[in-house]
This record gives sequence, C-alpha cells and structure tokens, in this order.
Amino acid sequence: MALLLSVLEQGLIYAIMGLGVYITYKILDFPDLTVDGSFPMGAAIACILISREVPSILTLPVCFLAGAFVGMLTGLIHVKLKVRDLLSGIIMMTALYTVNLRIAGKANLPIYNMQTLFDNEVVNSLLVWLPERFRTVLIILVITVLTKLLLDWYLSTKSGFLLRAVGDNDTIVTSLGVDKGLVKITGLSIANGLVTVSGGLFAQQQRFFDISVGTGTVVIGLASVIIGTSLFRRITVWKVTTSVVIGSLVYKGCVALAIRMGLSSSDLKLITAVLFLGILMLGMERKKKVRTDADISEHNKTL
Repeated sequence: MALLLSVLEQGLIYAIMGLGVYITYKILDFPDLTVDGSFPMGAAIACILISREVPSILTLPVCFLAGAFVGMLTGLIHVKLKVRDLLSGIIMMTALYTVNLRIAGKANLPIYNMQTLFDNEVVNSLLVWLPERFRTVLIILVITVLTKLLLDWYLSTKSGFLLRAVGDNDTIVTSLGVDKGLVKITGLSIANGLVTVSGGLFAQQQRFFDISVGTGTVVIGLASVIIGTSLFRRITVWKVTTSVVIGSLVYKGCVALAIRMGLSSSDLKLITAVLFLGILMLGMERKKKVRTDADISEHNKTL
C-alpha cells in the first residue's frame, strides 16, 4: 500500500510537469530544457515562502507566475534574439541554477517542521477522518485534475487554437495576422508555469528543497508524454492531457517496480535512461507502423 501511495503522490505531481512538457514538446515542437531549472525553482520558492510562514496555498500562484516569467524569458531569447530553441533552453537552465541558489539561500533547505499544503490546521480539521498519507494523495489528485481541466479549457479558446496552430503550421498563424513569436512566448510561459507549480508541490510533499532535484526533469516529462500519447492515444473517450497524466503514473510505477525488484536507488538515472530509450523505440515503431499502413492504403486506392 505504501508503494502504491508513493507512486500516486509522485506520479500526480510529475503529471502537472508533464502537462507543461506536453505544451512545449508536442504542441510547440520546442525542445525546452528550461524545465530542468524551472522545476527546482518552484521547489525553492515554495520552501523559502513556507520557511517565512507564508500560507502554503499562496505558494502555488507565486510559483506559476515565476515559472511563467522564466518561460517568457526563454521565448524572448529565442524569438527576439534569434537564438535556436535548444540553446535558448540551455541558457535559461544554466542561469536558473544560480537563481535557485539565490532564492533558497543555500543548496538544501528543509521545511520539516513547517505547515505545508498537505499538513496544516485547515486540512487536518477538514480531513480528520482520513489517514495522513491518503490526505496527501487526495489533495494532489484534486490539484492535478483542476490543472488538467484548466489546460483543456485554455486549449479550447482562440489563444489555445493559435498555440496548436503554431506547432502544426506557423505559416497559417502568420497569414491570420497574428505574431507567431508572441504565441510561442505565451506557450512557453504557460508550460514553465505548470512545471514550477509541480516543483512547488514536490518540495512540500518531500518537505525540502535541494538544488539537484531538477536534474533529469525534462526526461521524466518527455517519458510521461510519450508513454501517454503512444499507449493511450487510441482511447478517444478522454483528452490527450488525460493520457499524459496516466503516462506519468505508469512511468513512476515502472521506476518503483524496478527498485522494488532489487535495483538500488542509486541506479535510478540508469533505469530512467533505459526506460526512456525503450519508450522512444516504442513510439518510433508505432509511427513506422502507421506510416506503413497509410502507404498500403494509398497503394490500394491507386489500384
């Protein structure tokens, strides 16, 4: 039971980050490595605010605004300074390492005795009937579902349609008289805002900030997106964002299972790399199969 609860907690937290990566990777086709810096920035902001007795609920909007600002800077570097997308993310990721240290004041900041979003007077009084571990899962589930629904709503708006259009064919957006650069900046801002919120939740669930918590974050996000969109895309009863959330849970479940089978936690990065490689190969095989089926269908039509 403890293993299942841990997978649910971390899987749902990383699902919010996965939704951010989905915007950059799938919608914008933008390899944004800013994620490796914006995730720990959310953790740093949450811990420093909580250590100064700011109500934990206020950390989430602050994290989102900070992440949106960072995403905007990445977009400006790419759009206005004409720096390639990958290099733009690398520049911001590198800069954020120092920024995160400045925010937290040190490389490790614990908040073990502080009130967090999952352990405070209001939550403990309202959910007194529920065991503490189940409270954490319930709160994270509610936040993740609300985030997913808000993203679904945004993607159905005019701005959301323009965002998707930029990723598919930016020429169409330009022909509509819309600045495609501004649309990209908006998408990067929203994506990194979500990633930073995920980092803030992670820090409150773990009760500490560490400068290294962002290492490999983008790989986890990509794995969640690819698992979700590859394995569950044929299920039409839910939106793609739901597939990303489930993909995050599946990914975390696979990692937890590997460790449970006897692999050391120090092998986590190796497990992540092997799992990610397998997921990429699965995605490539599926694309190849779809392309082959399409070619056969086209050939039959010509006959």
